[in-house]
Amino acid sequence: MVHFAGQDLDVRSLVLGGNTFGWTSDEKESFAVLDAFTADGGGFIDTADGYSAWVPGNHGGESETIIGHWLKASGKRDKVVIASKVSTHPQFKGLAPDNIAAAADASLARLGTDHIDLYYAHFDDDTQTVADMARAFDALVRAGKIGHIGLSNFSVARELEWFEVADREGLARPVALQPQYNLLHRSDVEGPAGYGALAAEKDLALFSYFSLASGFLTGKYASIDDVKGASRASGISGYMPDEAARSAAFSVLDAERQIAASHGVEITSVSLAWLLAKGVTAPIASARVPEQLPALLAATELGLGAEEIAALDKASAPFVGRS
Repeated sequence: MVHFAGQDLDVRSLVLGGNTFGWTSDEKESFAVLDAFTADGGGFIDTADGYSAWVPGNHGGESETIIGHWLKASGKRDKVVIASKVSTHPQFKGLAPDNIAAAADASLARLGTDHIDLYYAHFDDDTQTVADMARAFDALVRAGKIGHIGLSNFSVARELEWFEVADREGLARPVALQPQYNLLHRSDVEGPAGYGALAAEKDLALFSYFSLASGFLTGKYASIDDVKGASRASGISGYMPDEAARSAAFSVLDAERQIAASHGVEITSVSLAWLLAKGVTAPIASARVPEQLPALLAATELGLGAEEIAALDKASAPFVGRS
């Protein structure tokens, strides 16, 4: 069950990340993942207009295009919640009002739908005022092109300003935040001035990205040498820039391994269950192939005990304060 925008959605508390579609998963593999995800109760899919422009030969929008093809082939548009984002597509960079409008139309065309359920401002654009951005997103809501507004990678101060503008001018308010949050990256969300506090204050859904720390928190890497050459090696290395951090990261895996063994689940499930225990509405996680989905979905049924949560908090304490 996912509580989102004032309603309870009868779907698993897991958001399927679409960043692999058109990158590590081709269209056929992506369809298989989407079919398996929805067949097992999943119903929330997250993508962005920039996915996956970083891949040689891609131009951006590949993920949205694949999802759009799947929506048409499956006939499941009314069975799923689609979230997308604006600001990183090579042709639609930034959050100028005209760009937001044009990028939304382009995303709608690629997705083959008349509305996007949740549309995020993906990265803040300090060349634009918060008021102008808030008005541009409100115009999309009023036009029926998007259902709700989300914010990602803004400072808490700029997000608070968005709410102030929206309340003052009677604009549509954001309903969701998407910060980075995992056992190796805690400080942005936790604490009295973090995204978690803002979500609680404003009654916002909280969807975490990099929930598995670019795959490290699946437990598939036994040593730092195993990370080298992986498709997400650069992302993983960012969590452990020195020997102390590397040692601490593998200590987190050791703690998770014990908990996973006691429940008969995979480390992946423990990593995501910890996020749910910490108040995340639904963590975002991606799967390259359907065989990776069971461990992700198992997290929605894994209730960690207080002692287990405390053990994970303690093991990951060296990452509090790191950014």
